[in-house]
Amino acid sequence: MKDIFDALEKGQNEFLNSLNDATAWTPSERLTALQAQGTELSNLADLMGRGLTKHFEKISADHKGRWQLGLADMGKAVGDLTKAQQDGSLFDAWQSYWKDAVQRSVLTMDVLRQRGDIFLEHEEAGCPPVLIYDYDVVMDGSDLPRPCNYMLLRIKPPKDAGHRDMKLWKRPYIIIDPRAGHGAGIGGFKPDSQVGVALRDGHPVYFVAFRRMPEKGQTLADVTHAEATFVRKVMEEHPEAPKPVVTGNCQGGWATLLLAATNPDLTGPVILNGAPVSTWAGRVGENPMRYNGGVLGGTWNAMFYSDLGHGVFDGADIVQNFEMLNPARNYFGKYYDLYAKVDTEPQRFLEFERWWGGYFLLNEAEMKWIVEQLFVGNKLAKNEAQLEPGRNIDIKQIRAPIIAFASFGDNITPPQQALNWIIDTYTDEREIAIRGQRIIYMVHDQVGHLGIFVSSKIAKKEHTEVTSTLKTIEALAPGLYEMSIDDYEGGLLDREFTVSFHERTLEDLKALDDGRDDEIPFAAVARTSEQQAEFYDVCVRPFVQAGVTEQSADFRRKTHPLRAQRTMMSSLNPMLSGLPEMAEKIKEDRTPAEQDNPFSELERVGAAMFEQSLDLFRDLRDTWYENLFYSIWGSPYMRWFGRTHQPGRTLKRKEDLRSLPPVQAALMHIEEGGFCEAVIRMLILLADSRGNVRRDRLERSARVLTQDEPFKSLTPDARSFILQEQSLIVEFARDKAVTTLPKLLKTRQDRELASKVVRYVPGAIEEMTPHTLEMMQRFQDVLDLPPVSDNVTEDPLVKGKGVASDLPAFDAPKPKEEPVSAPSAPQKAAVAKPAARKSAAKPATRKSSARKAPARKPAANTGKSQEPAE
Repeated sequence: MKDIFDALEKGQNEFLNSLNDATAWTPSERLTALQAQGTELSNLADLMGRGLTKHFEKISADHKGRWQLGLADMGKAVGDLTKAQQDGSLFDAWQSYWKDAVQRSVLTMDVLRQRGDIFLEHEEAGCPPVLIYDYDVVMDGSDLPRPCNYMLLRIKPPKDAGHRDMKLWKRPYIIIDPRAGHGAGIGGFKPDSQVGVALRDGHPVYFVAFRRMPEKGQTLADVTHAEATFVRKVMEEHPEAPKPVVTGNCQGGWATLLLAATNPDLTGPVILNGAPVSTWAGRVGENPMRYNGGVLGGTWNAMFYSDLGHGVFDGADIVQNFEMLNPARNYFGKYYDLYAKVDTEPQRFLEFERWWGGYFLLNEAEMKWIVEQLFVGNKLAKNEAQLEPGRNIDIKQIRAPIIAFASFGDNITPPQQALNWIIDTYTDEREIAIRGQRIIYMVHDQVGHLGIFVSSKIAKKEHTEVTSTLKTIEALAPGLYEMSIDDYEGGLLDREFTVSFHERTLEDLKALDDGRDDEIPFAAVARTSEQQAEFYDVCVRPFVQAGVTEQSADFRRKTHPLRAQRTMMSSLNPMLSGLPEMAEKIKEDRTPAEQDNPFSELERVGAAMFEQSLDLFRDLRDTWYENLFYSIWGSPYMRWFGRTHQPGRTLKRKEDLRSLPPVQAALMHIEEGGFCEAVIRMLILLADSRGNVRRDRLERSARVLTQDEPFKSLTPDARSFILQEQSLIVEFARDKAVTTLPKLLKTRQDRELASKVVRYVPGAIEEMTPHTLEMMQRFQDVLDLPPVSDNVTEDPLVKGKGVASDLPAFDAPKPKEEPVSAPSAPQKAAVAKPAARKSAAKPATRKSSARKAPARKPAANTGKSQEPAE
């Protein structure tokens, strides 16, 4: 799409000069400008047309089928009524249904009363985390030099047969829950949640929670500093364990990115679950939540509501927005499900409502930063976000592997918002590799936003596999990968997965979107939001703040509709005083109606049709919402108005990256190293010559790099360093990378063994591509070995199958494999081609044929030597 107003950038063309010099406008130039604006309007009409078409196709397909099914069910129910009337059982059916309906009504009212009581008790207790596990408070953020309301909790594993004993030397997990109106604990809300998965495998688990009320003057910079302190504390508690995994849920995801970008030396792998990072992204005809800033107002809204709260933003307002996304479910569906299944549903309903009804507060500075920098400004993806003045947050600074989990079923954080930051941050996938980064993403088709980190069978499968393959992920070459879980078998504690990692390009990520022209109008929203915020701050805020007191702010919070409905349906309401006793009597005399009762069928059909009508309202509202947004912000003038805030950042070309210090350091050591460096370099060269890698080759590569000596004895940092260094050498000095191989493999024994390893990974000669075979023959020539003539079908680094017994002895421990978590366990992980990765520290010696892993001193009676650290 060609935007005439993009020409305002100097040096693009003569349009800017034409604006500055009115006499320069010729009739042809004016006609060109008008034609360009006409093109803009045409493109806008096309975009809105696509959106309308998609909306109406979805409405037609969805509601037509539901309506036909509802009519069929209604016809069946009426037929059953007629049949009951004919056989004389209609009155009995009515009596049975009426008694059942009255009993269910009373029991439902009593459950809502219990919900109100739980809400009041939860508020009175300060809204503690809703974790189902016991925990100890390890650190309190209020005691830090920069105080905040965050806490570090150590989760206590349950004492049952389903959990392994916790090993202090195993990799710890730190889970950061979202602070988006609700309280903490959703990541450990069920046994099958993230906490439960890690605990069952014997890992130490820590949870970053927060109190209801923020500390006075608290900012997000204070929160990030506190989280970094928490990670350091966990590392102190587990000095012999690998760096901790940090998992961020939803808004805890971008908080985790802030932590990892400002403290690249602290974290191990970073896992982002449904994290909105590129907040303008989405598909036309879907994801209406992203239009809120343009339709409801930008940053000034957050400032205004914070002023009404006497400097504190009420999280209940955020939760109310979430509920409006799906009014049918939140205002009718979940209550009808409770009413229809009141004999079995109350416990689940109350557990969830305890978390959903815990409303937390944020300081005005925190809420303004979130809205201004992320959801309206989209600055994190553009490298413009600043926690503190003059310090931009650059995602490129993260060195740990990043694993992003997204889902098309997520109506709050669609995959585009969870993944498009990769496109905005890196020139291409080669830059990801050159910078030593590993980014792995997974996209599910169905699981919803809460299902990503709550008890969902779909999500549980993904989280279990990420937990059990992290060491394999760290052994991946730098680059962009998609992870897929193809199959699994076995019981929970000894489950085997079939996992594959597929190399991807930025074009593959772009294919998840329907184009990015729809993001340009958000730039005008961002600029307008800044101007509105300035106007409000100077001209309106003084009058608002003058009329607000602490008492009025507290009164507003207490009378918020979400709190009021729970308080009114609690034991504080004298009209409900007799409800518990009545409910107990009904439970003793409970007589449910038969499933085939025609009146029960009519009730179910009527409820389904009413819920569908609310869904139809939602779909029509979203259609209007989207078209209103683009009508206001998608015009040629608005595109010109937002030109200074349009998406994008300066991206480096490959030639510019050559000057990076890691690249220069790698090229300086091109002739240094030993057996490990040589094999990894050769595998990288082979992978580059193939262009794509079959699954069986990926599996063999994974085995060599993670399970065979001498690679198995490498520390994660050492393996990372070799992978990145050799990848940079191949990327920037390909020919010299081949000719200097004899410098790394000095003896004929090492050369023959390296040749067999490299021939084992690609497989049979007849299956090799001509480029692969040509590169293999070149290796043989350079190393003064005979031409390739036979296949290597057995792993030469496994004793008894090759000449691995000729390798020097290693002092590193050789622990026995554990079924679930060890990378050498029965899981069948297919790992993509090796290509380099940067480590935090350079190994002490480069010329040894293998690096020694630091010997781990076993603790008494812990069985540490019996299990690997993963």
